[in-house]
Amino acid sequence: MFLLEQVVNGLVLGGYYLLIALGLSLIFSVGGVVNLAHGAFYALGAYLAVTLTQYLGFGPAVVVSPILVALLGILFERFILRRFYTADPILSLLVTFGLAMVAEQLIRIIWGASPLSQTMPASLKGAIFVGDFLFSRYRLMLLGIVAAILLAIWLLLHKTSFGRVVRAGIQRPDMVAALGIRLQPYMTAIVMLGVGMAAVGGALFAPITIVHPAMGAEIITVAFVVVVIGGLGSFWGVVIAALLVGVVRGMTIHFAPAAGEASIYILMFLVLLFRPRGLLGERIEKFE
Repeated sequence: MFLLEQVVNGLVLGGYYLLIALGLSLIFSVGGVVNLAHGAFYALGAYLAVTLTQYLGFGPAVVVSPILVALLGILFERFILRRFYTADPILSLLVTFGLAMVAEQLIRIIWGASPLSQTMPASLKGAIFVGDFLFSRYRLMLLGIVAAILLAIWLLLHKTSFGRVVRAGIQRPDMVAALGIRLQPYMTAIVMLGVGMAAVGGALFAPITIVHPAMGAEIITVAFVVVVIGGLGSFWGVVIAALLVGVVRGMTIHFAPAAGEASIYILMFLVLLFRPRGLLGERIEKFE
């Protein structure tokens, strides 16, 4: 019973990582851009949710915050990322790193340097029994929401014409161009989707984490670890890696708190030792 509860908590943590890492992976896979500013959108989603909750309530704030961040993603793609699709990836890494630092300082200016707390709705507090097991009501709801988002993204990428173009653009951008299809509008949509998912993560997990200016910088490292373990260009690779990292880190923190942070890097080392491309990594070509 105790072990199962820890596994469920680890899956919740993995779902948290998944919302950030999946968007990060999609942006890199399609655009070839290393987006170190991705964590800033996660932090912004959390801060907007905390602020909007005071006026709209928790539920509407969790919906509106990611939408606003996704709209901001249009400007981010149009005026920043678009300049680096065909450039050396190190340039996009440096620019987005600088943008992440600017975003963190803007958060300090607007909301202050002190951590904020998000109020959880009374209806979602407490725990419920599932058979003989006791689980947090809110954490179970988070698992359900993450699963629903995951299913929606999979259907979008594998059952729609939009998804077929995106997947073709990841594997053979030259063939897509030869067919007269411009990937630019699709890249804008992918960036909106990616930063919007990061903001969903920030908004949903604000009640059970600390909302502070450096939270984006903290999560981006773990998100990159998840993407590397899963493998670039692999949807299910990132999913499996996020859940695996969540369970491993959650279990390690419980039994050996001092080794919690190190456990994910040890896991990455072991995976790359035997699978240099990650668990399900594919060979991808650069966006043109």
